[in-house]
Amino acid sequence: MLRHSLALCAALLLTNTANALDYRSVAEAAVLYDAPSQKAKPLFVIAAGTPVEAIVTLDTWIKIRDMKGNLAWIERRQLTEQRFLQVSAAQAQVRVSADESAVLVFEAEPDVLLEFVEPGPTGWVKVRHRDGQQGFVKITQIWGF
Repeated sequence: MLRHSLALCAALLLTNTANALDYRSVAEAAVLYDAPSQKAKPLFVIAAGTPVEAIVTLDTWIKIRDMKGNLAWIERRQLTEQRFLQVSAAQAQVRVSADESAVLVFEAEPDVLLEFVEPGPTGWVKVRHRDGQQGFVKITQIWGF
């Protein structure tokens, strides 16, 4: 009975964790800190558009994680609702439709930012490059979705 209860609790925690991912993007270049205060130690500057995962929210500060796993604090006002995704693969293939055999629109190098347009069929997302080209990319090739 105890084992069954523990297994159920663990499954619920994992389910809630998987569903709790909250990705946002940086509105403009911003300083990241080691604590939620402008008086804290500055860690580094993060580029505009960079997708981040919100981990903890405290009033006007949010603890975030970037694609490399770095944790830091940013002021909430420095994040935007406009979503960007970051290429995490050696090369991301953006295609006309959500199909590996579809015509290739363009390829994107690691760390390139792509604007999120809309979710696609399972395993795909529609994106737009800053030059206006758009198409579908596999979610395994990007970070921030």
